[in-house]
Amino acid sequence: MCRILVMVIQFFRGIADHVLEFIFGIYWDRQREPVPDLDRHHECLRESATSLARKIKNKELKSEDLVRAAIERIKQVNPILNAVIDERYEAALAEAREIDERLDMGITDYCDKPFLGVPFTTKEASPVKGMSLTFGLWSRRNMRASEDSKAVARLRAAGAIPLALTNIPELLIWNETRNPVYGTTKNPHHTGRSPGGSSGGEAALMATYATPISLCSDVAGSTRIPSFNCGLFGYHPTAGATNLRGLFYRKGDEGNTMFCLGFISKTMEDMAPLMKVVAGDKQNLLNLDRQVDLKGVKIFYVEEFGDFWISPVRSDLKNAMKDVILNMEKRWPTENSPETYYHEGFNHSVNLWRYWMEKEPEDYFSLYNNGDGKPFIAFELVKKLLGFSRHNLNLIIRLAGLRFWPSPNPEWAETLTRELKNDISKTLGDNGVLLLPSGPIPCPYHYFPYTGPYNFGYWSIVNVLKCPAVQVPLGVNSKGLPLGIQVMAAPGNDALCIEVAKYLEQEFGGAIMACKAK
Repeated sequence: MCRILVMVIQFFRGIADHVLEFIFGIYWDRQREPVPDLDRHHECLRESATSLARKIKNKELKSEDLVRAAIERIKQVNPILNAVIDERYEAALAEAREIDERLDMGITDYCDKPFLGVPFTTKEASPVKGMSLTFGLWSRRNMRASEDSKAVARLRAAGAIPLALTNIPELLIWNETRNPVYGTTKNPHHTGRSPGGSSGGEAALMATYATPISLCSDVAGSTRIPSFNCGLFGYHPTAGATNLRGLFYRKGDEGNTMFCLGFISKTMEDMAPLMKVVAGDKQNLLNLDRQVDLKGVKIFYVEEFGDFWISPVRSDLKNAMKDVILNMEKRWPTENSPETYYHEGFNHSVNLWRYWMEKEPEDYFSLYNNGDGKPFIAFELVKKLLGFSRHNLNLIIRLAGLRFWPSPNPEWAETLTRELKNDISKTLGDNGVLLLPSGPIPCPYHYFPYTGPYNFGYWSIVNVLKCPAVQVPLGVNSKGLPLGIQVMAAPGNDALCIEVAKYLEQEFGGAIMACKAK
């Protein structure tokens, strides 16, 4: 009976989603603004970060020229996208010149650095010394970071050069990129649509060739949602392998957490080398050097969850998954043909995430006022409706959910999570991957997530399970919007995700860039 009720709710919700999308489109389709194509003077930005580092070490490319190209490209696209909110261009150019000079003098102690001379950007919540650190809060609009986060420090040690910070939603807990300090970031494929969040600024830059490396983080899809919306690859590693020191004042020793650092990229080539850098001495937990024979990999898939908090998956996304399954059935051994998989836990993905989110160390209610007391959420909502609030409505909605939505029963949540984890591990083992939808709706319009605030459930279940996953682009739909799929494996089997994603990259054309390269 409950299953029938969910199906009925999903049916009418699907109709409502289409009607609302039509209404939103009447306004937002008229706001569309094209992003300039990449010109030949910046063509080096088409290459992978690993390729760029190799050319710099071989003195085939000057780091200064690469950094300057990235700066010029950002200046071309940022007035349209509003992705970059702080920069250190002159300092980055100086660091690049120093690298070039040392290489010209034959000093080789730099050459063991995997990303020597390659610029990188990161979301504003990843502290870079001396740069903005607002978390998107108006009360923190003048705050600057006193030191680098551990991940930023590790990228610097690997030779990479911090170039700019990108926009985020307030306190990172919304799947759009908008805050009262820096405004709204736009999707380069369609500027009337959202790039997602919370790493929306990073995805917008990467999709326009404006950054070679995008450092992100993910507690409910914050790396994978923007990569999906912008037609890119997004890698979320096995939980516990990345040091979070500096992020939201974490010390890096919090232990059991869903939060992970990750990367958005236009190519899978960069993912494992980048993750090795930020994982440091914990990279062994990821088994990134494991040799994978794709012929022996077992494929399972889930077409849709039965969670009524989530919108039904659109037909174009279902068809994209079917294309992947058909491809694998034709090219992979018969004994490993893709199989369907399901578990009751998927019916409760949102509630399971809510339960485990409450175990995270961040006190969002204290952060809301930058430590100056906790808000009375009902009063904050009234203030917002009357125009007296310096917060975005989405943050108030998210905190209202955390405050007033009854917490799941601990015994139920922990038992169901444990059963789902055990079944996933047993089914996938060390040689299987699970294909999941990349969300229910391709590239929503700005503000459309208000109509489905828990549509992140297809991503957040990966966080609950603490599994590795890669978001893979799969071409575009009839409206030219990016499609995609998630490839998930059991914990510690990151190499499986990466190799299957590389296969799909080769078979389905890879990243969908938002502009042409001349």
